Amino acid sequence: MKYSIRVDRTNQSALRIQVVCYFKRKVVVLKHVGTAHTEDELLLLKEIASKWIIENPHQPQLFPKNVPTSKSNILKSFEYRGIRYTFAYEFFSHLCEHFRFTTLPSQLLVDLVIMRIFEPASKLRSLSLLSRYFDINYSEKVLYQSLSKFPALKQSVEEKIVAIAKKEFGFDFSFVLYDVTTLYFETFKSDNLRKPGFSKDNKSQQPQIVIGLMVTSQGFPVSYEIFAGNTFEGTTFLPSILSFKSLHRVETLTIVADAAMLSLNNIHKLIENNLTYVVGARLGNIGTDLLKIIDEKLVRADTSTMRTDTEHGTLICSYSKKRYAKDLSDMNKHIKKAEKEVETPGKMKRAKFVSTTMEKVSLNDALIARTRKLLGIKGYYTNLKNVSDPDIIGHYQSLWNVEQSFRMAKSDLASRPIFHRKETSIQAHMLICVMALALSRYIEIKTKRSIRHVLDMCRTVTDALLVHRATNTTNIMRAPVSEEMREIQEMMSH
Repeated sequence: MKYSIRVDRTNQSALRIQVVCYFKRKVVVLKHVGTAHTEDELLLLKEIASKWIIENPHQPQLFPKNVPTSKSNILKSFEYRGIRYTFAYEFFSHLCEHFRFTTLPSQLLVDLVIMRIFEPASKLRSLSLLSRYFDINYSEKVLYQSLSKFPALKQSVEEKIVAIAKKEFGFDFSFVLYDVTTLYFETFKSDNLRKPGFSKDNKSQQPQIVIGLMVTSQGFPVSYEIFAGNTFEGTTFLPSILSFKSLHRVETLTIVADAAMLSLNNIHKLIENNLTYVVGARLGNIGTDLLKIIDEKLVRADTSTMRTDTEHGTLICSYSKKRYAKDLSDMNKHIKKAEKEVETPGKMKRAKFVSTTMEKVSLNDALIARTRKLLGIKGYYTNLKNVSDPDIIGHYQSLWNVEQSFRMAKSDLASRPIFHRKETSIQAHMLICVMALALSRYIEIKTKRSIRHVLDMCRTVTDALLVHRATNTTNIMRAPVSEEMREIQEMMSH
């Protein structure tokens, strides 16, 4: 990453001087030096920018600034061969040992997981980066022979992750959060697994897979399943939960999920398997009689709740002033669109509150009245007994932890787009990503810092390679470990 001085014109009489670098094809401004209005000012600001670049190198220096030049003559006997990030590898290797990933019959798998966290890339490029950053070397042949064997390790990996959840976070299977997402492929060819479907990445034209993920209340992943890209998310619910229950021989378990997972068949199957649930309710689809009960029983006061029995289980409804304000704003926007549609039919996309018949286009007053009755109200179905309404709502609201894990997997770990074609390679890719996700979430929960920040701290500790010109022996000089990095290591050891 090279620093350079950028001079651009802000107006006819002024030039802006900045120190910039180019990262991932984007310009990053590191230092705004000043604005010049004359030639002399321009020369002066360029000198200041050059001095700043010298004083602020993009990698740690071999020798402190206060070491006299005469004492640094040792460099004349050595040849500088670059740097390694061995400290970062040691940091993540120690964590892999804690998870007992190192007992798996493939060190390559562990190294690919570390590389997925440190700098996500394709599997081939990961081999190159392992060599460049850590001086760890594998052949392409070993990679391709190993990928097909990784999926068989899924159960063993899941057992190790669950063991960490139980030991470190008190996970007792009482509550599991479940949600799905989609991961798309950089191709337009489909097969039995890679299929176009409803995309959560706005890539509806490209094939994808559906991932069902289970996490603890803290967002720590404990299980996952892979489904064909056109699978409706509600049908992923039971196979994922029952597989998890069977693997870990769980007698009772409460699943928290959003409204898409709700169906009478799913609920009956959960009850048959002695499972309890907290699932979001789509109140817009409820019948007239149930709507009347809610409208009459629920007091419109902030945080007030009510209960009623339904075929989907006990329905708990809560009222929120903040939600009311948002719902009212959204409804008014839809009404305005509907009014424009009525005034100029056929010139706009179909609005929500429009009723169309053979004779005319008009406002759907009945739907508006129904929507108005539900403003500020959120519903939850459950079959839990002796659990308070605030606790039920609190369990459901913790679903944001699953979304946070999905965001980490897609952004920090770059789990998509997927470039693999074979099903075993796709399964291997997901195993690597979920293992990396478990390590990353563990770090964030333990240190209260983002994985990106911890990685930045690890990267500040570099090993400089110096080769003696006469003896050809290699000497390694490690940069000082910062106080914050030591604190992070201390937190991780507890």
